[in-house]
Amino acid sequence: MATTKSLMAIVVAATLSVAACSGSGGGTSAAPVTAPNDPSLVTGQITVLTNRTDLEQDGTLAKYAAAFTKVYPKASVKFEAITDYEGEVKIRLNTSQYGDVLLIPNNIARKDYPSFFASLGSEADFSSKYRFVPNSTVNGKVYGVATFGNANGFVYNTAVWKQAGITSWPKTTAEFLADLKLIKDKTSATPYYTNYHDGWPLTQWQGAFGGVSCDPQANNALAQSTAPWAAGKELNTIDTLLYDTVKQGLVETDPTTTNWENSKTLLASGKVGTMLLGSWAISQMQKAATTAGKDPSTIGYMPFPSQTNGSFCSVSAPDYLEGVSSKSKNQPTARAWIDWFTDKSGYAASQGAISTAKDAPLPPTLAEFQKQGVKLVELDQAKATLVNTIDKGSEIGLTAPDYRQKIVDAARGTGGTLQAQFDDLNKKWATAQQSAS
Repeated sequence: MATTKSLMAIVVAATLSVAACSGSGGGTSAAPVTAPNDPSLVTGQITVLTNRTDLEQDGTLAKYAAAFTKVYPKASVKFEAITDYEGEVKIRLNTSQYGDVLLIPNNIARKDYPSFFASLGSEADFSSKYRFVPNSTVNGKVYGVATFGNANGFVYNTAVWKQAGITSWPKTTAEFLADLKLIKDKTSATPYYTNYHDGWPLTQWQGAFGGVSCDPQANNALAQSTAPWAAGKELNTIDTLLYDTVKQGLVETDPTTTNWENSKTLLASGKVGTMLLGSWAISQMQKAATTAGKDPSTIGYMPFPSQTNGSFCSVSAPDYLEGVSSKSKNQPTARAWIDWFTDKSGYAASQGAISTAKDAPLPPTLAEFQKQGVKLVELDQAKATLVNTIDKGSEIGLTAPDYRQKIVDAARGTGGTLQAQFDDLNKKWATAQQSAS
């Protein structure tokens, strides 16, 4: 599909384990995979699995493959674009047929990376050059490199907000709701679009976690909390805003009939005002605007409506991590691809995304973030495994759509009260947290 669809683009709190993992494959004792320094020694064809079916269909991936072959004339790249990437690759990981290079599925717990992917080197070596290294590190070894990074916030149509008379970003959730009401009253646009039906866009709300508090230790604190949805807590703030947005009638008439692909055109053409998505979505909305004959410069991006010490904050996190299959029979060429794609392809810039390279500037799509001094926060990963264990034990699914769909259901009057939802979430989390401690 035409979206990166990756919550890990913006969420580092938890990931779920692959069902029925065999645990076979590589291990932490294997030597790191390296690429030959001599381009003539990089040979053979590799298969690269990707979720970007849109880039396959428009010929973009073929251009990357051709550019790679110019550098490594004895090597070639075959792309396999998969629509249901998470679902299909999850199954294929239990075989040996999952390509040479692939995007590491979000539903694999990090501790299991050595079972499926080859080590690329040490955390110390990678950290000097790249962002988001802790997200792919197990026991000091790196198993993936982020294709790019994302900030978290709301993509919005600036023309719609301007028509409603709004001239500055809302600083509080109350101001945000008031602004959406102005859009409803003064324009013909739907103020906010939930994308409830596709499900995964609702997981993007988890990306605000850590940004509301502007705290790099937010994820570690979550591991110790027995009531993360209590009044005043960050998840309470995030999910209450989602609930209130729906409850106050500021969304589409029937969330069960939403359509992701169509939503891009709706926002780009001014029929929808706002959606919470990672910054990866900006370039897709701009492309949709151009396709619809609209001005792509009307696509804006704002942080979650909350400030700490007078400043907005936004969590920056990796999108998909790209790794080398432990079953690949051509690991040196696979590694050469990852190095080239990360450092030389220009892919991050083409997506309007944060480059994985530390020395690269922020993309033009985040120019307003830079201008207004939005602080980018990377969540510490020290207790990510524990958070994952608690989340899995609670059966909540912080990175799954189900529980936030229930929040929307409650707001629509079909799923109990919001407080009942929070009480249930706190109970499940506390039980799992005590068991995991």
